[in-house]
Amino acid sequence: MFLSRKPVKWPRMEDRTARQYLISGRVQGVGYRAFAAHAARQVNVAGWVRNLADGRVEVHAAGTRGQLDSFEGWLRKGPRFADVRSVQATEAVPETILLDTLEFYIRS
Repeated sequence: MFLSRKPVKWPRMEDRTARQYLISGRVQGVGYRAFAAHAARQVNVAGWVRNLADGRVEVHAAGTRGQLDSFEGWLRKGPRFADVRSVQATEAVPETILLDTLEFYIRS
């Protein structure tokens, strides 16, 4: 099954930024990565999410400041069975591949 996506026009290059998020709590084994991917698609943010060996989840996202602020709100809430204790956000350099796409994917 393929999910169709409506075409979205990226903001101007100078309006885009990126952030890295490190999420702590009960965030593995509860659907957090799928939740983050869904949230990213809702607010048109590009990037990726992955589990870390220490039990945290790492997210790298690119978009406008407004999009990233909205996305961070979703990350702080998390899916139903998660218990998000902390979300650390730091400014990051946008990965080149994320500047030309709206894809958000789950990394292993």
